[in-house]
Amino acid sequence: MNLQNAQETVDQWIKTHGVRYFNELTNMAQLTEEVGEVARIIARRYGEQSEKESDKNKDLGEELADVIFVVLCLANQTGVDLQAAFNKNLDLKTKRDHNRHHSNQKLK
Repeated sequence: MNLQNAQETVDQWIKTHGVRYFNELTNMAQLTEEVGEVARIIARRYGEQSEKESDKNKDLGEELADVIFVVLCLANQTGVDLQAAFNKNLDLKTKRDHNRHHSNQKLK
């Protein structure tokens, strides 16, 4: 599934199950919350903080998917074509960063 298909799938889901999109500010707050949940798992599972027993069953993949879902909602409701934006962004990064990263002694 590409990003365009994902945006269409989310839009159909919202129309079928969600009644309507939450407004942009609500979705921004929702995105912040979801990113916080990802951060909590990463900090405890891969960082130096200890993981609480109640957090051990949390699925990082599900939390990342929640982030993607809300990003897709925001893109849909603001008229952003994420596939085009992603392609443009990747092209920019490729041109800008190819030599920079290969020359970075910290990455060797």
